Amino acid sequence: MAFSLYLHIPYCHAKCPYCDFNSHAASSWPEAEYTQALIAEMRQRSKEPAWHGERIKTIFFGGGTPSLFDPRSIAELIERADQLFGIEPLAEITLEANPGTIDQAKISGFKTAGVNRMSFGAQSFNPAILKFLGRIHSAEQIREAARMTHRAGFSRFNLDLIFAVPGQTSEGLLYDIEQIVALEPDHVSAYNLTFEEGTVFFADLQRGRIQSLPDEMQATMFAMVRGELPLRGFPMYEISNYAQAGHEARHNLTYWHAESYLGLGAGAHSFARSGPGGRRWWNERAPSRYIEATSKTGIAEAGNEPIDARTAMSEYVFLNLRLRAGFALVGFRDRFGCDFFETFAQQSRDLLDAGLLIESSDRIFLSDRGLELADSVFAEFV
Repeated sequence: MAFSLYLHIPYCHAKCPYCDFNSHAASSWPEAEYTQALIAEMRQRSKEPAWHGERIKTIFFGGGTPSLFDPRSIAELIERADQLFGIEPLAEITLEANPGTIDQAKISGFKTAGVNRMSFGAQSFNPAILKFLGRIHSAEQIREAARMTHRAGFSRFNLDLIFAVPGQTSEGLLYDIEQIVALEPDHVSAYNLTFEEGTVFFADLQRGRIQSLPDEMQATMFAMVRGELPLRGFPMYEISNYAQAGHEARHNLTYWHAESYLGLGAGAHSFARSGPGGRRWWNERAPSRYIEATSKTGIAEAGNEPIDARTAMSEYVFLNLRLRAGFALVGFRDRFGCDFFETFAQQSRDLLDAGLLIESSDRIFLSDRGLELADSVFAEFV
């Protein structure tokens, strides 16, 4: 069965205060050494039963800021992936980029390297909000990045939007939506700002230096995003994602469908499905230790856990419920050999009675109210 490949490039010019990803601010980075470390890990993993003989259906370069790397490094990684595993002819290959780190030559270079989908962390077109979020780019650089992407011949690119930022208004959010749509991406990811433990923003929130928007205002903004983007040709297909018909992010669908994915790089996570359960593991987070470990053995695994059938069922449910279409009851039964309503009798009854879940046409999915209370719904299945 084909799988998805994730390659993590952890370096950034600056660490955003809301970011809880494994990213490291640096003025320079060991690009050649890190690229070879990724290849060493790729080579070693290609020998394992979970991946040997399987082909790649999607590749995602995430970070960090992958666009800091030279297109030649990206090309080498794609070429090695094809040599070691084989990449399907119509594979989706995405690279994340910061609008402040690219130019026309680089964008065109990524296209030549084999990337066929770009994803830009736009976040906002309001200079004050960009500054508050710690972004190193301007609104005009977002617009220029989109223009360069079109000129380079990309038919697919995503723009990220962050909303419910302290100081933001509904009028400001509407302006951001209008600006994003005007740049003609095929996909928009819209995230409610969260304050994750371990981030600068979380510490500032705890100390009273910043205040989150009231819950009712956040709900209003989420409703605005859910309403305005579909009106402009971007139907919602996942809690935070909107796309033109047929342009959903196939790589992320792998995660939401609880399918196998191989993560390479510092701090990357992987999941190999096996029967009703599987195995999950994660890499050493520090880039220097990751490079050192892979140079010796090709492996930088820092921990792992087996996934039993019950855990796999729970994860399948709450991951698929992130999708607007939810999941098919027959799909659950085929994968796990049991009935959803029997396995989660109490939870399903309570959530259906509360109007948070809907059963229709042999599918289970979140209601509009369920979308607003999604975290509470998911918690019922953990």
